[in-house]
Amino acid sequence: MKVYGGSTTETEAETATATSPEQVKVGIAEHSVASGEAVLTTSGLGSCVGVAIYDASASVAGLVHAMLPSQDEMDETGNDAKFADAGIRRLVTELEREGADRSTLRAKMAGGSDMLDFSEDGPGIGARNVEVGRRTLEEFDIPVVAEDLGGERGRSLRLETASGDLVVKSADRAQRRL
Repeated sequence: MKVYGGSTTETEAETATATSPEQVKVGIAEHSVASGEAVLTTSGLGSCVGVAIYDASASVAGLVHAMLPSQDEMDETGNDAKFADAGIRRLVTELEREGADRSTLRAKMAGGSDMLDFSEDGPGIGARNVEVGRRTLEEFDIPVVAEDLGGERGRSLRLETASGDLVVKSADRAQRRL
């Protein structure tokens, strides 16, 4: 029952929580794998790239929010998810551990904007994140089936594990379901 201010009674709130899918927040330079009806979300994608990989037949999916293109370009080895290449490799390994079949994995990508591009020689960090992400997915023969990349806008993502749908929100255009 609704009460003033739009709140619900305690029983309705408990029911809504019990029937809502689990929501997992994936922060910058983080990744997560989930199965069933879980929903993975991330926000703050500017030049960062979000890569969603899923196996619809196994109902398992993962999301990485990578800041930088390649771990090989840095002298850092601690956090794979910080890098597009290492983060995708880690995600594929964990998806397979959870029952995904590499031959049925599909990817969707979003982000890679050039919002604050200061590079003078060659592509900016956003474009490089996308390039390395694509190249790493190709190493695993994982096709990119949908994308929302580049431009000059930030994005937030919502990955619905059961379907593999990736919902992309940005301030300057309507929500997209990939």
